[in-house]
Amino acid sequence: MINEFALITGASKGIGKSMASQLAGAGYHLLLVARSEDELQQLAAQIQDKYNNKVFYLQADLSTETAPLEVAEWARQHTDKLSVLINNAGYGLWGDFEQLDLNAQMNMLALNINTVLSLTHHLLPLLKQQKQSYILNLSSTAAYQAVPTLALYAASKSFILSYSRALRYELKNTAVSVSCLCPGPTDTGFANRAGLDALADLAKKFNMSPENVASIGIKGMFNKKAEIIPGFLNRLSAFGAQYLNKSLIERITAGLYNR
Repeated sequence: MINEFALITGASKGIGKSMASQLAGAGYHLLLVARSEDELQQLAAQIQDKYNNKVFYLQADLSTETAPLEVAEWARQHTDKLSVLINNAGYGLWGDFEQLDLNAQMNMLALNINTVLSLTHHLLPLLKQQKQSYILNLSSTAAYQAVPTLALYAASKSFILSYSRALRYELKNTAVSVSCLCPGPTDTGFANRAGLDALADLAKKFNMSPENVASIGIKGMFNKKAEIIPGFLNRLSAFGAQYLNKSLIERITAGLYNR
C-alpha cells in the first residue's frame, strides 16, 4: 500500500470515477470530491471493500467561490501526504453564445477555470512538500480550435491547456510534475448535459470508454507527459487543428455541432 493520497474532483462518475478506482488499485488512498453525495458514498464503499484503502469524500458545488478553499482545508485535515491532484470536474453548454443563459455560462467558466486555478493554488504548497507529486488537469481536444456553439467550453479548455503548460515550466525544478489530459468524445454523459442529444448516435461511433481514457491519462501523468491525447483519431484531429486553416476548421466544427 502506498501511504500517499490522491485528490480527484468530479470523482462520482465518468473519467474521475474510473481514475479513482485505478489509483486505488495502484495503492493510493483517496480524497474524492463531487456534487452527488449518494454516488460518492457508493463509490467510496466499493473501493474500500475491494482494495481496503482509506477513502474520504466531500460533497461540494465546486463552482462556488469559496469551495476550492474549503476543499483544500478539508484535504489538509485528512493528510499531509497529498501527492496527486486531478482537476477533473467540468462541463459544457451547447448553443449560440447569445442564446444561452449568461449565468449558466458564467457558472460553467467558474467550474472549468476558476476552480482549477484556486484549488491548485491552495494545494501547491502541500504538493511541493512531497518527494514526487503530480497535477493532472482535464482539458479536451476542443482546446485545439475554436468551436462555434461550444464557444466558451472550448475556450475554457484552451485556457486550461495553456495554463497547464505554463505552470509545468514554472514548476520544472520542483517535485511537482504538471500534465494535461485532452480526451475526445468519451462515454461520460457529457453530451447529454451539454444539450447535444442530437449528436448521441454520432458520438457512439467515436466514443472512448472512461476507463480507457483514465488509464491513458494516469499512465501519461506518471510518465510526466506535458499533453496526453488518448486515441489515434483524437491525436490526428488535434494535429490537424494546429496546422490547417483556422477558418476551415471553424466551418467544419460549426457544421458538425449544428446538426
